[in-house]
Amino acid sequence: MSTTIRHTTKSYTKLPYEQMAEVVLGKKYDLSLVFVGEKRARRINQETRNKSYVPNVLSFPLDKNVGEIFICESAAAKEYRDFNLSQKGYIAYLFIHGCLHLKGMDHGAAMETKEQNLLKRFSIK
Repeated sequence: MSTTIRHTTKSYTKLPYEQMAEVVLGKKYDLSLVFVGEKRARRINQETRNKSYVPNVLSFPLDKNVGEIFICESAAAKEYRDFNLSQKGYIAYLFIHGCLHLKGMDHGAAMETKEQNLLKRFSIK
């Protein structure tokens, strides 16, 4: 398991990203996690999905065992209260959400259950 974390913003939330990714994606997955600002997040979303809004998280599988996740913390800072989580907990939730997409899961009840179980497993609130 290899997890590379980069940030293009002034700060990023420190969490056990590698451990969470290993639980979801397995030990042989190479993951890049990048924290970006709103301008870059919007540009990536526009270029890759033809969507014009600022996303909180984007995930892209690059190969069977390689992927990348982009998190926009400033977008997440505007939303975390709606999810009954702390700001740090919401960042963890977004990371888990992105990992589950890389694993091949789609939005729905099964994904929501898995997210909640993983939040509990890592004591995230």
